[in-house]
Amino acid sequence: MDRQALVKKWTPSPLTLILLGLIVYLWFRPPADVSDEDRAAPPWQVTLTDGRVLTSEALRGKVVLVNFWATWCPYCRKEKPVIDDFWQDHRARGFEVVSISVDDPPDKIAAWMADKGYAFMAAPTNASVAAAFGHVASVPTSFVVDAEGRIRHKIAGQVHYPRLEKLVAPLLPGAAQP
Repeated sequence: MDRQALVKKWTPSPLTLILLGLIVYLWFRPPADVSDEDRAAPPWQVTLTDGRVLTSEALRGKVVLVNFWATWCPYCRKEKPVIDDFWQDHRARGFEVVSISVDDPPDKIAAWMADKGYAFMAAPTNASVAAAFGHVASVPTSFVVDAEGRIRHKIAGQVHYPRLEKLVAPLLPGAAQP
């Protein structure tokens, strides 16, 4: 087979390149469905991996990202460094993260978080969390809760820094109000 025939045989069409690009984009930054909720959350509580009990009332006055995840979920693994970076950058302004594992016991969650170097709060899910946020059908799913305890946004899918900037930053103290 001559070189020209070989090159022609292996030259992808523009449509093939577009489809491959779309697949790569979705793999590294899958779409997320963001909805405005603006509803009060019933009281909830979790037992953190260190044994402390955290209540929703203790989080009043802070803007909270409640992030549902699993250690086996590749998108959850990709978003955790982003969540950690955003938390590190904004926690002094009253931002907090509560990472809720949908299926792992506290010891496995604690080991995974420690291995990755994440210091934000983590806990296994329970009935009070399910009652407050509803049935989480897929992970990752996150909720943005404002300082008054209202669920403002639901993010069904992977979060990224610009999305957190858009949804969380305006709720933090000192943010310019529209």
